[in-house]
Amino acid sequence: MSQYNNSQRAAALRYSADSRSAPVVVASGLGYAAQKIIDIAQENSVPIYQDDSLASLLTQLDAGSEIPPELYQAIVDIYVYFLNYHLDPQLEAKAEADAPASEESPAKTAEIERKSE
Repeated sequence: MSQYNNSQRAAALRYSADSRSAPVVVASGLGYAAQKIIDIAQENSVPIYQDDSLASLLTQLDAGSEIPPELYQAIVDIYVYFLNYHLDPQLEAKAEADAPASEESPAKTAEIERKSE
């Protein structure tokens, strides 16, 4: 019997602000493959968002597929969550304190760019 949860699902997405396309599924899988996707993300400090229903939908898409318009809002919500997510508040506070007064934090810059669109 496998040590991996065969009902576990995971998908990895890539989005480039430079392209005019939707986010793309770069990997997806069940069980062992899902665990490997999660492990690789953790090893590379890629943020992980857990949503079993969305993972179920994304794992039905082929690698290289753009997400369908029906999932845009769910994916936008995740990206906004991560824009506001801070792994270590102490490190961020130190970075902001060390930055020149005219330089804004990336989170503030992202917020300004979002508001101006």
